[in-house]
Amino acid sequence: MSSSDPDKLMIKADKLTKLSMTRWSADWKGATVLYEQAANAYRVRNNHEKAKIAFEKASKGQEMLSSPWDAAKHMESAGALAKELGNLTEVADFYRRASELYILCGRSQPASDALSKGAHALEDGKPDEAITLYTDACTLLEEDGREQMAFDLYRDATSVFVKLEKYSDAAELLLRWGLAADKCNAVHSQGKAYLSAIIVYLYAHDFKQAEKCYNDCSQVDTFLRTDQYRAASKLISAYIEGDVEEIKRVAQSSTISHLDHVIIRLARKLPTGDVSALKTDATEEHGEPLDENDLT
Repeated sequence: MSSSDPDKLMIKADKLTKLSMTRWSADWKGATVLYEQAANAYRVRNNHEKAKIAFEKASKGQEMLSSPWDAAKHMESAGALAKELGNLTEVADFYRRASELYILCGRSQPASDALSKGAHALEDGKPDEAITLYTDACTLLEEDGREQMAFDLYRDATSVFVKLEKYSDAAELLLRWGLAADKCNAVHSQGKAYLSAIIVYLYAHDFKQAEKCYNDCSQVDTFLRTDQYRAASKLISAYIEGDVEEIKRVAQSSTISHLDHVIIRLARKLPTGDVSALKTDATEEHGEPLDENDLT
């Protein structure tokens, strides 16, 4: 009974990690095996709280045994259980710690994946923390020259920004995606990211920023040769002309229909404000010189 009772396994493991008159050094190897056995037994019994604690201790044991990879795996398990328990603060802490342990192994991809898992779990309950984890996950891959592996992360983070109605942040992240795509010669993804950023600004009824974004992106030669550039050009022209029907027509085009769903939904609602009120101002400012320092 004692060998299969997770409570007794935990008690025994805890004793092995504590020093006493008869034990001058902790037996982390023996304790870690017991913590792992207890964690799995608790999980089978659907005792998520105790399983979480056991996995956390098992992770600590693997760290003490200089095995950060196994420690990270156990920390991810603890994070998943914290999610089941609705403890969102622990979810963020556990997945972030798992990422740090993977980094110790020199593995940026699983480190980024751990942050992404945490972000997914936090999207509804702690969306701001989710965005932080998503962007940190992107940074890990960017710094390792693996930008193309971050594309789904940019997409997911953008979606959360839009849900929070943080449109400027969403657009800025899309521009960051475009730059990352440029680094790995992903021309199609780059074009989609730039067009999406312009649409986000237009949806936020910030024509000046949308036009500036369009002008900046137009300085990237590869963007000028894409269908996305042509769609963006038509949208900006339609806004300058105050042509509501043309805006709606372009928003229904096949080029925009191939963007991510969250962007398509925004585009289908264009225009969001009084376009005729923008016409005079937009026309007056349309001749401003381009900023040669942006996105070159």
